[in-house]
Amino acid sequence: MELPEFAPGLSARVELTVTDADTAQSLGSGDVPVLGTPRLLALAEAATVAATARQMPGGVTTVGTRAEVEHRLPTPVGGRVEAFATLAKVDGRKLVFDVTVKDGAALVAEVRVERVVLDRQRFIAKALGD
Repeated sequence: MELPEFAPGLSARVELTVTDADTAQSLGSGDVPVLGTPRLLALAEAATVAATARQMPGGVTTVGTRAEVEHRLPTPVGGRVEAFATLAKVDGRKLVFDVTVKDGAALVAEVRVERVVLDRQRFIAKALGD
């Protein structure tokens, strides 16, 4: 597998309008009707995937291996958040992203996501026990 060339500074943005399905109540991570931390993490990971998507060769993918989340502010149903991912560090196959999640100017969360570049088919085969 030939590794793609990713350089620090690579970035992407994704957004979400919070629905009932995105709340802590719906996700089982709490009993309040605001953006749940598991959904916030999924949004942050989506931003990291988007950052590498344009340069990802066929047959190669990344998978999340570690995340640190600091969820600072609640976002109600109907609120809109944006996740901005920036590639902070490349260490061989490991990519480290810093992600900020904002509701307008307000900082909702800071997330650090580590992903590993790997052969997609080999990974799937291993997961299926082949």
